[in-house]
Amino acid sequence: MNRASLLSLLMLACTSGSPETPGPGVPGGGPGSDGSSADSGAPADDTGGTGSGTGGDDSGGADSGGTGGSEPVPCPEGPDPFADAVVTFSPGEFAGFGADRFPDVVLGCPRGGGTSGSLDVLSLGQDGVIILEFTDLGIVDGEGPDLLVFENAFAGWPETGIVAVSNDGETWHEWPCDPDDVAGGFPGCAGVENVFANPANDVDMTDPAEAGGDAFDLADLGIERARFVRIRDSGRNPYAGSSGGFDLDAVGIVHSEPL
Repeated sequence: MNRASLLSLLMLACTSGSPETPGPGVPGGGPGSDGSSADSGAPADDTGGTGSGTGGDDSGGADSGGTGGSEPVPCPEGPDPFADAVVTFSPGEFAGFGADRFPDVVLGCPRGGGTSGSLDVLSLGQDGVIILEFTDLGIVDGEGPDLLVFENAFAGWPETGIVAVSNDGETWHEWPCDPDDVAGGFPGCAGVENVFANPANDVDMTDPAEAGGDAFDLADLGIERARFVRIRDSGRNPYAGSSGGFDLDAVGIVHSEPL
């Protein structure tokens, strides 16, 4: 069974509420695919602009820090080390999942589902690109990783993305990513590691050792600070229905400074 089939089963469980059907929290979870209620079409190119909202307004999905049909648990209050606005989104073919909750679905804190994946994501589609902006805190180079990118990876189904950062939104610095190196664990790519951070648990969302997700160090690029993050689907992922390619949950800062 391919990933699209597994995801379709999960979405059927979420919409039917049947206790006999796998749902969020069961291995194989993830965004929906063909025929799911989330298939609302991809947003128009370069959607979003600036000032698109914060994570506190995140409406979440079926697996968004709540249980059953309850309201999602809000993101923690206080300093916000998560993306604040979408600058542009250029979806690729097979995008669409999460469009009904865009842009809030990719802003604010992550809502990881651990080894089972999560539904709180936006599918970028084949070669889709999104640029996010931090408006209150910026990324600075500290000891170890400085940035976390949260996808909905689960065992056996990585979907890779290529990550770049910029301090002015014009000059970009990209981490080398090898989406074809399966044996090496897709070095330099996002979309590989499980995400455990969720407002419904006590996981430290900015600790790479606890939060999960894929960690990136500004020192590897030879830069000291950044304010924009660009994620591009690698073009080497499974593509079908409306949940193709890299599925973005959130991005978070490990080492930050006020802007």
